[in-house]
Amino acid sequence: MIRILPILLAVLYGLAMYRFSAWRTAKELDEKSTELLDPALREMTSKLASALDLPRIKVHIYEVAPVNGLAAPDGRIFITRGFYEKFKSGAVTAEELASVIAHELGHVALGHSRRRMIDFSGQNAMRAALGMILGRILPGVGIWIANMLATLLAARLSRSDEYEADAYAAALLTKAGIGIAPQISLFEKLEALTQSNHGTAPAWLLSHPKTADRIGALTALQTAWDR
Repeated sequence: MIRILPILLAVLYGLAMYRFSAWRTAKELDEKSTELLDPALREMTSKLASALDLPRIKVHIYEVAPVNGLAAPDGRIFITRGFYEKFKSGAVTAEELASVIAHELGHVALGHSRRRMIDFSGQNAMRAALGMILGRILPGVGIWIANMLATLLAARLSRSDEYEADAYAAALLTKAGIGIAPQISLFEKLEALTQSNHGTAPAWLLSHPKTADRIGALTALQTAWDR
């Protein structure tokens, strides 16, 4: 019993973190978001809704500056204020922003949003358990190794989710009559928009795939569908 106690404690810790993280995320999104009511973007979301046989797709603006989109564990879709301002300034088109919404819809439809929260808790539990075990075997470096292993696992799971959501978005955009071109054009300008230097970092360390790889996957899909 004493031997498995650290693992049981880690699992309980993971469950507690899941509950707390879900509550904290929902609370912050409630406090810092409003419904997106832009007419041009409403036209785009109407096309997506029609393709999904839904009466409406509700999108919210999350009042933070970074350029991003996100899907909450409860299924809500958010575009950050920073992303919306890029649209208003003309740096991003309505079709390109629609591709972001379609991508986040993919995360919801494929169960990524809820699974990510659970994975986050599981990774915390694994990090704690490995830290306890490796810390005894390799004092001083055991915890560092445990953190690195958990981080690598999280990055791999996240990259897989991104490819799946990209493919879902590509299919939805095609069905909606918007097409894949805006999705690809947004990726081509995304690093400049987010002022990211991901292109210089090893792909296996990133939570998102390299932009060039995502464009390549979408191009391959488009080629296959056009045959």
